[in-house]
This record gives sequence, structure tokens and C-alpha cells, in this order.
Amino acid sequence: MRRRRLGAELRRLREAAGITPDEARTRLGCSPSKISRIELGRSPTTPRDVTDLLELYQVTDPGTVTALTALARQSNERGWWQSWGDLLPDWFGGYIGLETEASAISAYETQLVPGLLQTPGYAAAVLAAGIPRRSESDVARQVQLRTQRQRLLTRDTPPNVWAVLDEAVLRRPIGGTDVLRAQLLHLADQAQLPALTLQVLPFDAGAHPALGTGFTILRFDAGAGDEDVVYIEALDSAIYVERPADVRRYVARMDLIRAIALRPQQSLEMIRKVADDLG
Repeated sequence: MRRRRLGAELRRLREAAGITPDEARTRLGCSPSKISRIELGRSPTTPRDVTDLLELYQVTDPGTVTALTALARQSNERGWWQSWGDLLPDWFGGYIGLETEASAISAYETQLVPGLLQTPGYAAAVLAAGIPRRSESDVARQVQLRTQRQRLLTRDTPPNVWAVLDEAVLRRPIGGTDVLRAQLLHLADQAQLPALTLQVLPFDAGAHPALGTGFTILRFDAGAGDEDVVYIEALDSAIYVERPADVRRYVARMDLIRAIALRPQQSLEMIRKVADDLG
């Protein structure tokens, strides 16, 4: 996220100065694609790179220079999740960075309880099923990582999380009946958190705008200069949708799903009823 933020600001300053990417590339003495990667937040940027670019862009304000060089240093610091790097595929480590910085997270889930809301028992069952023959120690460490991620829900300034769960999520007996029931009761408890809104999309809603496709929208404070992102996970890869027009289409679909899902109180009643039926 810091790289994205830095890149967006450097792009804005370059365009304001009327400098082309090729001229900036010449200044840094780098490959033609590096300026693009820097501005998209996909390449490490050193404080020296920032200083050279700001000089080219004729940015001399001490506050701006200090802030952006500091951001360059911070952008190369390791995130807390990187200590779990041996268990994290590259495509998912990027998601955790976005999740940590997001001001709002909206998710539509078709099969599973979102990771931020999973109990340890449910998470262990999901992780063990995902890669057969995964060692118990690896599963235990990944459950710890998932638990660590969940701390953002109770931090001083948590993101606003809005999750819409297909009814199938409530009824798929992942881990067995006891694990599922404990998970549903946990959802009912978590629904009391001020920063969490939980809805269920019942089977009888019929066809809807996101059939078969779960996705997560990560939104960021407008003042930070970060673009919103849609995250779509596959079996062993993920898609990050970043083009604003495409992101808006997913936002519109999420709004439609929210409108046809059960209201939060009705959803809570349904979750509790399914849990009671399992008891």
C-alpha cells in the first residue's frame, strides 16, 4: 500500500511537471518499464530514486521531499505477515497488505466464511482440505496467521467490514457439525461488532448479479490517494482488479446483492436458527 501511495504521488508530480515517463527513465538510468512499475506500486523505490525524480520534477518543498523519501523507506519495510512468507503464496501476501491498510472491506462469499470471521477449528478444516497432505504444523501456523489478521477488526480504528454470505456458507458442514455450529455461533457474536455488517443471501433469492463468483472490494480513504481494488481468489492464484471503471462495476453488483439479501437482523436470526438446528 505504501508503494501504491508513493507511486500515485510520483505520477501526479511527474504529470504536473509535464515530464514523460521516458524522460524520467533517462534520469534514473533504468529500464523502460521501471517508471511504470514504480508509479503502479509494483516495484521497490529507494529514497535516492525519489530524490532524483523530485529534482527532475522541480519539487523543492522540504516537507514534500521529506515525506516522500520517508514513504520510500517505509515502503521497503517488511509487513508483519512477511514472517509467514514460507506459507504465503506471493499473490496472497499482497492481499494481506491491502487488507491491513483498507478503510472499508466488502465481501460476497459463495462457499466459505470469510477468513476474517473464521474460528480456529473452521479455519483448520478449510486449510487442511485445501492442500491434501499438508502437515499439521503448517496448518497450525496458518491458523495462527488467520487469527493475527482478525485483530484488525478490534483495533482502535478498524475498517468497516460488510460481508454478504450465500446461504450455502451456513449449511456446508466444513469440519463436521460441531465445528460448523461453533462457527455459526461465532458469526452471531461477531455481528455485534460496531464495524461489522453481516447479511445472508438466501437460496430463495433465486438468480442474482453475482452467481458463482465471490469477490472482495477493498476501499481506501480518499485523502490517502489510493485506488480501490477488487480481489478475486482462485484455487492457486488471484486476480486484482484495479481499473476504476471495472471496480465500479463490482461495487454496483455488491450494492444489488446487499439490496436483495436479508436485512442484518433477519440474517442474524437465520444464522442462529441454523446453528440451533445443528445442536
